[in-house]
Amino acid sequence: MSSDIGVSVGDSYTNEAKAGGSDASRIAEVKTWLASQFDALGKDVPEFEYTPRSVAHLHYLATVSQSKTQAARIVATDFRQKAAEYRSQAARIREILDSVGLAQDSLPSNVVSSSQVLANVANLLNIRDTELSSFLVAMGDISLRKTVVEEKRAEVQKEFKVLLDYTRKALSRLTFLKRTLAQLEDDVAPCEAQMENWQTNLAIMISKERQYLQQYSNYKAILNRVGYSPEISHGVLVEIAEHKKELEKKTKPILDTLRSYQDLPPDKALAALAIEDKKRQYAAADKYLEDLLSSTLAT
Repeated sequence: MSSDIGVSVGDSYTNEAKAGGSDASRIAEVKTWLASQFDALGKDVPEFEYTPRSVAHLHYLATVSQSKTQAARIVATDFRQKAAEYRSQAARIREILDSVGLAQDSLPSNVVSSSQVLANVANLLNIRDTELSSFLVAMGDISLRKTVVEEKRAEVQKEFKVLLDYTRKALSRLTFLKRTLAQLEDDVAPCEAQMENWQTNLAIMISKERQYLQQYSNYKAILNRVGYSPEISHGVLVEIAEHKKELEKKTKPILDTLRSYQDLPPDKALAALAIEDKKRQYAAADKYLEDLLSSTLAT
């Protein structure tokens, strides 16, 4: 009701503003309304500047306040009238009860208490009379509401159990995560020390790698410079050394024989023949050694 009054007042105020009401009359109305409001509180109206905007806003508030006050007066008058009617009706019912001997003072205390209980129950059930049918209807309504409430309660309990199960599982997981976190926090210091050790070793290994790479390049340059090829392996060199030892064993008697010719008689022709023969033998042995080395390198 108050909202409808406010809307109608706002529309009327808008129409009035559009119609171009007098500013002086609105200021007078605002001053009168402010004075009445502050006088009711026992205070004086504070000083302020009456600008067009403030006057328009205060005039709107005054109009709404007066409309609501008038509406409250109408409602209060209606309530007073109804209360007077109820009092007169109660007096009339009291006179009727007194005339038939059912006055409250003449009734037994248990009847009065029962009547009060009956009236309280009727008020509690929100019924307008104390007829049995009214009580039955109200009790049926309460039973239906009770059934609905019980169903909702069962659903809520079911959801509560599910949520409780979820909560327990969440708490268990939280406890496990806390333990895991504590264990990880305990392992942080050893892991950091191990990481530092690994970083130190890694730096050393990187330095060694650079050193080994440099040495490898140096050795490779030396091997290229001396004519090393991948075909010359350690096994091949060992075989060549063994063949060399065998050839040395074979050529050693020949060299010893040549050395013995140094003591030959000074017969030039025989000496020349002997020397030529030994040279041929030495050349044949040398050729055999070269052939053997070539065949070994080829295999």
